[in-house]
Amino acid sequence: MAHVNVFDTTLRDGEQSAGVNLNRLEKVEIAKQLERLGVDIMEAGFPASSQADFDAVKEIADTVRGCSVTGLARANKRDIDIAWEALKGGAEPRLHVFLATSPIHMTHKLKKTPDEVVETAVNMVRYAREKFPYVQFSAEDALRSDRDFLVHIIEQVIDAGASVINLPDTVGFTTPDEIGSLFRYVREKVPNIDQAVLSTHNHDDLGMAVSNSLAAVENGAGQIEGTINGIGERAGNAALEEIAVALQIRQDRYDFHTGLVLKEIKRTSDLVSRLTGMQVPGNKAVVGRNAFAHESGIHQDGVLKEATTYEIITPAMVGIDSNRMVLGKHSGRHAFKQKAEELGFELNESKLKEAFESFKNLTGKKKEVTDDDLFAILTDTQTEHEDQPKYELKAFQVQYGSINRPTATVLLTKPDGEEAEKANTGEGSVEAIYNTLDDLIDADVHLQDYQLSSIGRGRDALAEVHVQLTVDGVKASGRGSAQDVLEASAHAFLNAVNRTLYQHKRHEGYQKVQV
Repeated sequence: MAHVNVFDTTLRDGEQSAGVNLNRLEKVEIAKQLERLGVDIMEAGFPASSQADFDAVKEIADTVRGCSVTGLARANKRDIDIAWEALKGGAEPRLHVFLATSPIHMTHKLKKTPDEVVETAVNMVRYAREKFPYVQFSAEDALRSDRDFLVHIIEQVIDAGASVINLPDTVGFTTPDEIGSLFRYVREKVPNIDQAVLSTHNHDDLGMAVSNSLAAVENGAGQIEGTINGIGERAGNAALEEIAVALQIRQDRYDFHTGLVLKEIKRTSDLVSRLTGMQVPGNKAVVGRNAFAHESGIHQDGVLKEATTYEIITPAMVGIDSNRMVLGKHSGRHAFKQKAEELGFELNESKLKEAFESFKNLTGKKKEVTDDDLFAILTDTQTEHEDQPKYELKAFQVQYGSINRPTATVLLTKPDGEEAEKANTGEGSVEAIYNTLDDLIDADVHLQDYQLSSIGRGRDALAEVHVQLTVDGVKASGRGSAQDVLEASAHAFLNAVNRTLYQHKRHEGYQKVQV
């Protein structure tokens, strides 16, 4: 069976999802899990877009050794130089440079003639190849480009040093037969195509990203690009977990395989969902919570007699286990550390102590502590910046009744160490808390979005809240979890505010990236 490279762009294209705003620690944690998942290439970000993205890409490239780390660059020297500074410490530095090739993009966005586009692409690929051992060229909006023009520019950039050619369906417009036809055409018409790997990158605007990816592989693509859970701009990207499992289950149909460690799929999906705040729909293929649930009596009877009657994928294949109680109030620090490592977390001593204290606190409130609970505690601890001046919730009280206007009193510690207390009202309990926090915080804060979900099931399940705020005009996302919905709401609000404080402090006085 032929090996197909997996190019994961969760940290770049996935983070472009509306409302997603990952910080450096969160990106690094996802990158470590993607490495455990076994991706071949990891697109860590767009280094030239911001100092924060540059820092995150550099740390990921310097940390991850099990796969190639790449970054995105426009077809100009500044982007390429900045990307090299971020990626040069990687185990296998790689650049992903793109330029639009469709008539609509060249005319209205680039305002360049086709000849000018070819010249720019060739010059920038050649320039990038002087630094990077591997250069991928993406013909943006390839599926709406003229085929003969594509053949011409592909031949030229391969001669200039491109080792991977990506033909993306940037707007999610194509169908499986169309993309298959394009890949066959390119393989037949480009004379030096044997010197490069063809890659496919599909958006899901018409719900065909996974099907289009598989069709491209059947017709010559040696690399598939996508994201975990299919997140991304607009309707998202091809879901890598669906592609990998499809290739595994339908080996009778597809003579290809990836190097993904399938049992790491669920853990990776959960981590990405939690850190991005993008909940996985219950009916989502492979990783949705109902993917292995059987409601129909006929289905239940069949599965009990023989699982394969209605289950083509076993839960264990993708790393789904029952949420049994694994640790309790009598569990010690050593057992907790071992479980954390099993769940994929490597904590330093201070963070291990902090996570263990949170765990002990939870065991005093919750009868059963599940893997999901531990995962939430460990994720929050691992992705919080240490020794960061911040707003910290000390205590709160809410008075609520069906005939009374809710009133919240909040006591918190400010970044300068001063304690402050205030009270305010709202139409509901959460609004009362948020109005009070707004009064206490020295910034102009506006709530844009609020999402509430549960971690696990049952009456004593943890509540998880994700919010999107603007803090002095800067967009920020935050999350919080607790057994009490109101406490989780307060933590999420403060988490978003603290993230903006950290970014401001970290980049105070920063100069633009110099190369």
